[in-house]
Amino acid sequence: MIILGLDPSLSCTGWGVIRSEGSRLAHIANGQVKTDAKAPMAQRLAHLQTELALLIAQYLPDRAAAEEIYLNKNPQSTLKLAQARGAVLAACGAAGLGVNEHAARLVKKAVVGTGAAEKAQVQAMLKILLPGAVVAGADAADALAVAIADAHLGPREAAR
Repeated sequence: MIILGLDPSLSCTGWGVIRSEGSRLAHIANGQVKTDAKAPMAQRLAHLQTELALLIAQYLPDRAAAEEIYLNKNPQSTLKLAQARGAVLAACGAAGLGVNEHAARLVKKAVVGTGAAEKAQVQAMLKILLPGAVVAGADAADALAVAIADAHLGPREAAR
């Protein structure tokens, strides 16, 4: 099973693709889709959707997994995150790809063993679970963690 993990963000959306065969995991690819902060919102969202559609077409995942939205203290930040997440989910939906959604605490618990894990702990576990993988950055690491968590949580009914 090929799983596309996603860490949506307006400025830099992380993505990671893994293969899951039983309890065995293998890294396929990872990266980050950045948008131009000076571009109009519609162009930024279109860029995210287009880039994700290209990734889906290239890697042909069986399903996707995304981190659930969290509420910031700043409502504007939450709104921008929600819009970016909408563009990412729309790309998955347009490709007919089901998406499982996971809370950040659940992702950390599945990867590290505790929902209160720090980013450094998650990144250290990625090195163990995906040996030899060169991670493109913190957002790509988060996306790989989402994919791994989805693999560990097992097959579920993915939202379509």
